[in-house]
Amino acid sequence: MKILVVCGAGASSTFVALKVRSAAAAAGVDAVVAAGSVSQLDLAEGVDVVLVGAHLAAALPALRQQAAASGVAVAVLPAVSPASIDGAAALGLALEAKAAAL
Repeated sequence: MKILVVCGAGASSTFVALKVRSAAAAAGVDAVVAAGSVSQLDLAEGVDVVLVGAHLAAALPALRQQAAASGVAVAVLPAVSPASIDGAAALGLALEAKAAAL
């Protein structure tokens, strides 16, 4: 499974992607986790799930529409500091979003 973590500029998504990657490895989940910005969604090929920073809530309808056109599931991360996000919980959001999209 390929997971893309996005935020406004791509900086905080890097921290979250590292946490999700570690959680996936610890859980034995085969996942490729990348970080990026919203502007990179058009370039995201082969992505199964996009984890979106809560601060992008205003853009969520457009992001969901864009992702749906490619068959990509979308989940919103909790509204906490990226440093406070639990990698296992974020991985769980991604897994649930992918399962719901099937």
